[in-house]
Amino acid sequence: MARSTPLLRHLLRGASTGRELHAPTDFRRSVTYMPRPGDGSPRRVTLIPGDGIGPLVTGAVQQVMEAMHAPVSFETYEVHGDMTSVPVEVLESIRRNKVCLKGGLRTPMGGGVSSLNVQLRKELDLYASLVHCFSLEGLPTRHEKVDIVVIRENTEGEYSGLEHEVVPGVVESLKVITKFCSERIAKYAFEYAYLNNRKKVTAVHKANIMKLADGLFLESCREVATKYPGIDYNEIIVDNCCMQLVSKPEQFDVMVTPNLYGTLIANTAAGIAGGTGVMPGGNVGQDHAVFEQGASAGNVGNEKIEEQRKANPVALLLSSAMMLRHLRFPSFADRLETAVKLVIAGGKCRTKDLGGSSTTQEVVDAVIANLD
Repeated sequence: MARSTPLLRHLLRGASTGRELHAPTDFRRSVTYMPRPGDGSPRRVTLIPGDGIGPLVTGAVQQVMEAMHAPVSFETYEVHGDMTSVPVEVLESIRRNKVCLKGGLRTPMGGGVSSLNVQLRKELDLYASLVHCFSLEGLPTRHEKVDIVVIRENTEGEYSGLEHEVVPGVVESLKVITKFCSERIAKYAFEYAYLNNRKKVTAVHKANIMKLADGLFLESCREVATKYPGIDYNEIIVDNCCMQLVSKPEQFDVMVTPNLYGTLIANTAAGIAGGTGVMPGGNVGQDHAVFEQGASAGNVGNEKIEEQRKANPVALLLSSAMMLRHLRFPSFADRLETAVKLVIAGGKCRTKDLGGSSTTQEVVDAVIANLD
């Protein structure tokens, strides 16, 4: 009883003053992070501001990092979606630094210009895309307690880019699914669930129609699932999955998908949980990682938002918190994430997509003011 007295006094003091207590800021971790020697050394990160609102939201991240005195420095490169390829010096920078933070890159519609986003993933073998879609306190949505992690295979499937015109007016596009890529994305999903105390992994597929391609993906997921008996495993057809997501999203935990289904599922889940402007994400491979806004819809915004400087920086700020954890700076990640969540919960500073009228800079200033 004596040990709990200070805590009781603290709670009573907060109640008597009418001050709302926020656990993330009022209580410290009881178990601290024990770094390996050298974990605190400053890290250089490749920065790609990108197109549209990209420079605005990456600039927001830089301001917050500087305000926290985070041990991160940025090596900036101008890359734009209308380029024919990712510049060699940019790829060399990411290979050297191991980590990249990027804004959105516009992908031209048609015309034979390949997506630089896809090029980056293939060149660096960033085979796993992770998008975390979760409910934020103070942000009202139709569904509560949404907490879904969408993990998609990032290098093959319909994104293989193998298309040709057989005869005029007839185009053949190949979907490639391999045992190797299916197994490693399944292993990544189950390993993520295991390390993050997640209870269930759901494989999303269309094996009732694409029996060989999606059948191979399912076969791989089933084999990997047997090695993780403590994690529930189930499967769902992609069209039923979309319906279940919008009607009962709380049933999902970790979802593992082939390439195209993953981007559809991630953007749907993001919309349910509060919008693409607040959902973090990243792409990771064996040696490199690129962090960006989680859901791709609207990741470059529109000209009006850009001109008014009212882009929502929350998604990229939360993605940069993911990056800080990846770099083994967990205390900085906690501070940043807590500050962002306090700003959202407060409700006074929000951009238009969240029902407010704040500018990007006003959100940044509010986050900096809430840094502990």
